[in-house]
Amino acid sequence: MKQYDYLVVGAGLFGAVFAHEAKKRGKTSLVIDKREHIGGNIYCENIDGINVHKYGAHIFHTDNREVWDYVNSFVEFNRFTNSPVANYRGELYNLPFNMNTFYRLWGVKTPLEAKAKIEEQRGEYAHIENPANMEEQALKLCGKDIYEKLIKGYTEKQWGRGAKELPAFIIKRIPFRFIYDNNYFNDTYQGIPKGGYNKLIEGLLDGIEVRLGTDYFSCREEMDSIAEKILFTGCIDEFFNYSCGELDYRSLKFEHKHLQMEDFQGNAVVNYTEREIPYTRVIEHKHFEFGTQPSTVVTYEYPDNY
Repeated sequence: MKQYDYLVVGAGLFGAVFAHEAKKRGKTSLVIDKREHIGGNIYCENIDGINVHKYGAHIFHTDNREVWDYVNSFVEFNRFTNSPVANYRGELYNLPFNMNTFYRLWGVKTPLEAKAKIEEQRGEYAHIENPANMEEQALKLCGKDIYEKLIKGYTEKQWGRGAKELPAFIIKRIPFRFIYDNNYFNDTYQGIPKGGYNKLIEGLLDGIEVRLGTDYFSCREEMDSIAEKILFTGCIDEFFNYSCGELDYRSLKFEHKHLQMEDFQGNAVVNYTEREIPYTRVIEHKHFEFGTQPSTVVTYEYPDNY
Protein backbone atom coordinates (compact mmCIF):
# COMPACT_ATOMS: atom_id res chain seq x y z
CA MET A 1 0.00 0.00 0.00
CA LYS A 2 1.27 3.45 -0.91
CA GLN A 3 1.05 6.39 1.47
CA TYR A 4 -1.65 8.28 -0.44
CA ASP A 5 -4.43 7.35 -2.81
CA TYR A 6 -3.77 10.45 -4.91
CA LEU A 7 -0.95 12.84 -5.60
CA VAL A 8 -2.52 16.10 -6.79
CA VAL A 9 -0.03 18.25 -8.68
CA GLY A 10 -1.29 21.83 -8.48
CA ALA A 11 -3.24 23.52 -5.68
CA GLY A 12 -5.50 25.49 -7.99
CA LEU A 13 -9.27 25.27 -8.28
CA PHE A 14 -9.42 21.93 -10.12
CA GLY A 15 -6.89 20.23 -7.87
CA ALA A 16 -8.55 21.58 -4.72
CA VAL A 17 -12.02 20.43 -5.78
CA PHE A 18 -10.69 16.98 -6.67
CA ALA A 19 -8.88 16.57 -3.34
CA HIS A 20 -11.97 17.73 -1.44
CA GLU A 21 -14.29 15.32 -3.26
CA ALA A 22 -11.80 12.46 -2.84
CA LYS A 23 -11.67 13.13 0.93
CA LYS A 24 -15.48 12.96 1.11
CA ARG A 25 -15.21 9.49 -0.41
CA GLY A 26 -12.64 8.30 2.12
CA LYS A 27 -9.57 8.77 -0.08
CA THR A 28 -6.30 10.41 0.96
CA SER A 29 -4.52 13.03 -1.11
CA LEU A 30 -1.25 14.91 -1.03
CA VAL A 31 -1.53 18.23 -2.83
CA ILE A 32 1.71 19.84 -4.00
CA ASP A 33 2.40 23.13 -5.74
CA LYS A 34 5.63 24.72 -6.90
CA ARG A 35 4.39 28.15 -5.81
CA GLU A 36 4.50 29.29 -2.20
CA HIS A 37 0.72 29.65 -1.97
CA ILE A 38 -2.43 27.68 -2.66
CA GLY A 39 -5.05 28.75 -5.20
CA GLY A 40 -3.04 28.62 -8.41
CA ASN A 41 -4.02 31.45 -10.74
CA ILE A 42 -7.01 32.53 -8.63
CA TYR A 43 -4.80 33.37 -5.64
CA CYS A 44 -5.50 36.77 -4.08
CA GLU A 45 -3.13 38.97 -2.08
CA ASN A 46 -4.64 41.38 0.41
CA ILE A 47 -3.19 44.88 -0.04
CA ASP A 48 -4.61 47.64 2.16
CA GLY A 49 -7.85 45.69 2.57
CA ILE A 50 -8.19 45.03 -1.18
CA ASN A 51 -8.16 41.46 -2.51
CA VAL A 52 -5.80 41.67 -5.47
CA HIS A 53 -6.15 38.97 -8.15
CA LYS A 54 -2.42 38.38 -8.57
CA TYR A 55 -2.68 36.48 -11.84
CA GLY A 56 -5.40 38.42 -13.61
CA ALA A 57 -9.10 38.92 -13.12
CA HIS A 58 -11.21 35.84 -12.41
CA ILE A 59 -15.00 36.24 -12.42
CA PHE A 60 -16.96 33.15 -11.46
CA HIS A 61 -19.98 32.47 -13.67
CA THR A 62 -22.15 29.45 -14.35
CA ASP A 63 -25.63 28.39 -15.45
CA ASN A 64 -25.45 25.31 -13.24
CA ARG A 65 -27.35 25.79 -9.97
CA GLU A 66 -25.60 22.79 -8.39
CA VAL A 67 -22.18 24.33 -9.08
CA TRP A 68 -23.33 27.71 -7.73
CA ASP A 69 -24.66 26.17 -4.52
CA TYR A 70 -21.46 24.13 -4.19
CA VAL A 71 -19.06 27.09 -4.22
CA ASN A 72 -21.36 29.14 -2.00
CA SER A 73 -21.23 26.37 0.61
CA PHE A 74 -17.58 27.36 1.22
CA VAL A 75 -17.83 31.14 0.89
CA GLU A 76 -20.66 33.51 0.06
CA PHE A 77 -20.40 35.09 -3.39
CA ASN A 78 -21.38 38.69 -4.07
CA ARG A 79 -23.46 40.01 -6.99
CA PHE A 80 -20.59 41.38 -9.11
CA THR A 81 -21.53 41.65 -12.79
CA ASN A 82 -18.72 41.85 -15.32
CA SER A 83 -19.28 44.93 -17.51
CA PRO A 84 -15.95 45.78 -19.14
CA VAL A 85 -15.22 48.99 -21.02
CA ALA A 86 -13.05 49.24 -24.13
CA ASN A 87 -10.74 52.22 -24.60
CA TYR A 88 -9.74 52.95 -28.20
CA ARG A 89 -7.59 56.09 -28.56
CA GLY A 90 -9.46 57.72 -25.69
CA GLU A 91 -12.91 56.74 -26.95
CA LEU A 92 -14.88 54.50 -24.54
CA TYR A 93 -17.15 51.66 -25.66
CA ASN A 94 -19.23 49.17 -23.71
CA LEU A 95 -18.59 45.44 -24.01
CA PRO A 96 -19.91 43.01 -25.07
CA PHE A 97 -21.12 44.50 -28.35
CA ASN A 98 -24.61 45.79 -27.58
CA MET A 99 -26.86 48.76 -28.24
CA ASN A 100 -24.71 51.01 -26.03
CA THR A 101 -21.70 50.09 -28.21
CA PHE A 102 -23.59 50.67 -31.47
CA TYR A 103 -24.96 54.02 -30.28
CA ARG A 104 -21.42 55.15 -29.38
CA LEU A 105 -20.08 53.99 -32.76
CA TRP A 106 -22.78 55.25 -35.12
CA GLY A 107 -25.45 57.12 -33.15
CA VAL A 108 -28.07 54.44 -33.88
CA LYS A 109 -30.80 54.13 -31.26
CA THR A 110 -32.91 51.11 -32.23
CA PRO A 111 -32.07 47.46 -32.93
CA LEU A 112 -33.37 47.88 -36.49
CA GLU A 113 -30.98 50.77 -37.13
CA ALA A 114 -28.07 48.88 -35.57
CA LYS A 115 -28.70 45.75 -37.64
CA ALA A 116 -28.93 47.80 -40.81
CA LYS A 117 -25.61 49.52 -40.07
CA ILE A 118 -23.86 46.23 -39.36
CA GLU A 119 -25.22 44.70 -42.58
CA GLU A 120 -24.08 47.78 -44.50
CA GLN A 121 -20.55 47.42 -43.14
CA ARG A 122 -20.48 43.66 -43.69
CA GLY A 123 -21.65 44.20 -47.25
CA GLU A 124 -18.34 45.82 -48.17
CA TYR A 125 -16.68 42.42 -47.66
CA ALA A 126 -19.34 40.18 -49.20
CA HIS A 127 -16.86 39.31 -51.97
CA ILE A 128 -14.75 37.35 -49.46
CA GLU A 129 -16.17 33.84 -49.84
CA ASN A 130 -13.46 31.87 -48.04
CA PRO A 131 -11.58 34.06 -45.52
CA ALA A 132 -7.85 33.36 -45.69
CA ASN A 133 -7.02 34.76 -42.25
CA MET A 134 -8.49 36.19 -39.06
CA GLU A 135 -8.70 39.71 -40.45
CA GLU A 136 -10.77 38.69 -43.47
CA GLN A 137 -13.01 36.54 -41.28
CA ALA A 138 -13.65 39.36 -38.79
CA LEU A 139 -14.34 41.94 -41.49
CA LYS A 140 -16.83 39.59 -43.11
CA LEU A 141 -18.58 39.07 -39.77
CA CYS A 142 -18.75 42.62 -38.40
CA GLY A 143 -17.41 45.16 -40.89
CA LYS A 144 -14.68 47.78 -40.60
CA ASP A 145 -15.59 49.94 -37.58
CA ILE A 146 -16.03 47.24 -34.94
CA TYR A 147 -13.06 45.29 -36.29
CA GLU A 148 -10.58 48.16 -36.41
CA LYS A 149 -11.60 49.80 -33.13
CA LEU A 150 -12.46 46.86 -30.88
CA ILE A 151 -10.97 43.64 -32.29
CA LYS A 152 -7.84 44.08 -34.40
CA GLY A 153 -5.32 45.63 -31.99
CA TYR A 154 -6.50 43.69 -28.94
CA THR A 155 -6.31 40.35 -30.77
CA GLU A 156 -2.87 41.09 -32.24
CA LYS A 157 -1.53 41.92 -28.79
CA GLN A 158 -2.97 38.74 -27.29
CA TRP A 159 -1.50 36.49 -29.96
CA GLY A 160 1.73 38.40 -30.52
CA ARG A 161 1.33 38.50 -34.30
CA GLY A 162 -0.56 40.36 -37.02
CA ALA A 163 -4.20 39.58 -37.75
CA LYS A 164 -3.32 38.48 -41.29
CA GLU A 165 -0.92 35.91 -39.83
CA LEU A 166 -3.64 34.31 -37.70
CA PRO A 167 -5.95 31.58 -38.99
CA ALA A 168 -9.56 32.45 -39.81
CA PHE A 169 -11.01 29.85 -37.41
CA ILE A 170 -9.95 31.94 -34.39
CA ILE A 171 -13.14 33.97 -34.89
CA LYS A 172 -16.04 31.72 -35.88
CA ARG A 173 -18.72 34.20 -34.89
CA ILE A 174 -19.06 37.61 -33.26
CA PRO A 175 -21.95 37.86 -30.79
CA PHE A 176 -24.10 40.98 -31.08
CA ARG A 177 -26.72 41.94 -28.51
CA PHE A 178 -29.41 44.26 -29.74
CA ILE A 179 -30.38 45.37 -26.24
CA TYR A 180 -28.92 47.96 -23.86
CA ASP A 181 -27.19 45.44 -21.59
CA ASN A 182 -23.50 45.55 -20.62
CA ASN A 183 -23.44 42.21 -18.76
CA TYR A 184 -20.54 40.35 -20.36
CA PHE A 185 -21.75 36.85 -19.50
CA ASN A 186 -25.07 35.19 -20.29
CA ASP A 187 -24.89 32.87 -17.30
CA THR A 188 -27.58 32.98 -14.61
CA TYR A 189 -25.09 33.04 -11.72
CA GLN A 190 -22.12 35.38 -11.49
CA GLY A 191 -20.01 36.88 -8.73
CA ILE A 192 -16.83 37.08 -6.68
CA PRO A 193 -16.24 35.37 -3.30
CA LYS A 194 -16.73 37.83 -0.46
CA GLY A 195 -13.24 38.20 0.97
CA GLY A 196 -11.49 36.80 -2.10
CA TYR A 197 -10.87 33.43 -3.73
CA ASN A 198 -8.47 32.30 -1.00
CA LYS A 199 -11.46 31.57 1.24
CA LEU A 200 -12.85 29.19 -1.36
CA ILE A 201 -9.57 27.30 -1.79
CA GLU A 202 -8.93 27.17 1.96
CA GLY A 203 -12.37 25.66 2.47
CA LEU A 204 -11.82 23.05 -0.22
CA LEU A 205 -8.40 22.04 1.15
CA ASP A 206 -9.42 21.99 4.81
CA GLY A 207 -8.03 18.82 6.41
CA ILE A 208 -5.95 17.89 3.36
CA GLU A 209 -2.14 17.72 3.40
CA VAL A 210 -0.54 20.39 1.22
CA ARG A 211 3.14 20.92 0.43
CA LEU A 212 4.03 24.26 -1.12
CA GLY A 213 7.27 25.21 -2.85
CA THR A 214 7.43 21.67 -4.23
CA ASP A 215 8.24 21.29 -7.92
CA TYR A 216 6.92 17.94 -9.15
CA PHE A 217 9.55 17.65 -11.88
CA SER A 218 12.45 18.12 -9.48
CA CYS A 219 11.34 15.16 -7.39
CA ARG A 220 9.14 13.22 -9.77
CA GLU A 221 10.39 9.74 -8.94
CA GLU A 222 9.81 10.25 -5.23
CA MET A 223 6.38 11.80 -5.72
CA ASP A 224 5.25 9.04 -8.08
CA SER A 225 6.27 6.39 -5.55
CA ILE A 226 4.07 7.60 -2.68
CA ALA A 227 0.63 7.67 -4.34
CA GLU A 228 -1.52 5.15 -6.16
CA LYS A 229 -2.64 7.65 -8.80
CA ILE A 230 -1.59 11.10 -9.99
CA LEU A 231 -3.80 14.04 -10.88
CA PHE A 232 -1.65 16.47 -12.86
CA THR A 233 -2.84 20.02 -13.61
CA GLY A 234 0.29 21.54 -15.17
CA CYS A 235 1.59 21.78 -18.73
CA ILE A 236 0.80 18.55 -20.57
CA ASP A 237 3.81 18.77 -22.89
CA GLU A 238 6.15 19.02 -19.90
CA PHE A 239 4.48 16.02 -18.26
CA PHE A 240 5.41 13.90 -21.28
CA ASN A 241 8.96 15.32 -21.39
CA TYR A 242 8.19 17.23 -24.61
CA SER A 243 8.17 13.93 -26.53
CA CYS A 244 5.92 15.53 -29.18
CA GLY A 245 7.60 18.94 -28.95
CA GLU A 246 6.59 22.09 -27.06
CA LEU A 247 3.09 23.53 -27.24
CA ASP A 248 2.86 27.14 -28.36
CA TYR A 249 1.50 28.66 -25.15
CA ARG A 250 0.92 32.37 -24.63
CA SER A 251 1.28 34.00 -21.24
CA LEU A 252 0.77 37.25 -19.36
CA LYS A 253 2.90 39.43 -17.17
CA PHE A 254 1.39 41.68 -14.54
CA GLU A 255 2.40 45.11 -13.29
CA HIS A 256 0.67 45.96 -10.00
CA LYS A 257 0.41 49.53 -8.72
CA HIS A 258 -0.83 50.62 -5.28
CA LEU A 259 -2.21 54.13 -5.74
CA GLN A 260 -3.10 56.64 -3.06
CA MET A 261 -6.42 57.62 -4.60
CA GLU A 262 -9.95 56.40 -4.02
CA ASP A 263 -10.79 55.40 -7.58
CA PHE A 264 -8.54 55.10 -10.64
CA GLN A 265 -10.86 54.18 -13.53
CA GLY A 266 -14.38 53.69 -12.14
CA ASN A 267 -14.66 50.12 -13.41
CA ALA A 268 -13.14 46.74 -12.62
CA VAL A 269 -11.98 46.02 -16.19
CA VAL A 270 -10.94 48.44 -18.95
CA ASN A 271 -9.60 46.95 -22.19
CA TYR A 272 -7.14 48.90 -24.33
CA THR A 273 -7.79 47.86 -27.91
CA GLU A 274 -5.27 49.89 -29.92
CA ARG A 275 -2.13 48.05 -30.97
CA GLU A 276 0.26 50.83 -29.91
CA ILE A 277 -0.54 50.49 -26.19
CA PRO A 278 1.43 47.43 -25.01
CA TYR A 279 -0.99 46.25 -22.31
CA THR A 280 -4.36 44.70 -23.12
CA ARG A 281 -6.29 45.79 -20.07
CA VAL A 282 -6.16 47.45 -16.67
CA ILE A 283 -7.84 45.80 -13.68
CA GLU A 284 -8.94 47.81 -10.64
CA HIS A 285 -9.46 45.14 -8.00
CA LYS A 286 -11.53 46.97 -5.39
CA HIS A 287 -14.49 47.13 -7.79
CA PHE A 288 -14.85 43.32 -7.71
CA GLU A 289 -16.02 43.63 -4.11
CA PHE A 290 -17.48 47.16 -4.21
CA GLY A 291 -14.63 48.42 -2.02
CA THR A 292 -14.61 51.84 -0.38
CA GLN A 293 -10.96 51.89 0.74
CA PRO A 294 -9.13 55.26 0.53
CA SER A 295 -6.49 53.74 -1.78
CA THR A 296 -6.69 51.43 -4.80
CA VAL A 297 -4.66 48.74 -6.56
CA VAL A 298 -4.55 48.46 -10.34
CA THR A 299 -2.92 45.81 -12.51
CA TYR A 300 -1.66 46.28 -16.07
CA GLU A 301 -1.79 43.06 -18.10
CA TYR A 302 0.82 42.55 -20.81
CA PRO A 303 0.64 39.58 -23.20
CA ASP A 304 3.93 37.72 -23.27
CA ASN A 305 5.65 34.63 -24.59
CA TYR A 306 5.39 31.64 -22.29
